[in-house]
Amino acid sequence: MAEYYVFPDGDIQPINYILSEAEKACFEIRDVENLREHYALSLKSWLQRLESQKPKAIEMLDKTGYRLWRIYLASSRWLFESGSHGLHQTLLYKLDDDPTDTHLPLQRSDWYRK
Repeated sequence: MAEYYVFPDGDIQPINYILSEAEKACFEIRDVENLREHYALSLKSWLQRLESQKPKAIEMLDKTGYRLWRIYLASSRWLFESGSHGLHQTLLYKLDDDPTDTHLPLQRSDWYRK
């Protein structure tokens, strides 16, 4: 039987650790957005797509690999839905010599305008 790993050595670091390390590296924290619910929906979709392609997935992975991925996607979804896990998107800015000259929009809504 082959050994299976979904994400060997994969780990989601707590947001407070990430932000602390960013500040130590002289990054300014400009924005933090929790994408927990979004990621739960992505995991739901990925699981549905995997299950809809079961024969192809088993052909690629074999039955054990297919079951492993189903368990991983379903359990990960539950962890994000229950609030046990979070996933954050951060906007960091490396300050230059003049911290008053950031050239960044002032509001989040402005970041997405063309």
